[in-house]
Amino acid sequence: MPQKYPIGIQSFQELRTGNFLYIDKTEYVYQLVEGSKAYFLSRPRRFGKSLFVNTIEALFQGKKDLFKGLFIEDKWNWEQTNPVIKGFRTN
Repeated sequence: MPQKYPIGIQSFQELRTGNFLYIDKTEYVYQLVEGSKAYFLSRPRRFGKSLFVNTIEALFQGKKDLFKGLFIEDKWNWEQTNPVIKGFRTN
């Protein structure tokens, strides 16, 4: 069965379990998390900010099964989980 394009998908879990096409960006997530203090993620609308933050959230929650076969799978300490605080914009 061919993979589907993830149009409008903002959930990393849905993306990884729903047979959607995914380009592995976990190397960038790893570099961001391991080598920094704080970042401000600023990108135009519809450029994947929500999915990227949701990917980091799944990583910090220790959802190893979602990262099977990806760059970060054997580089992350899956025994340690961390809380995730996300800011939400209101209109």
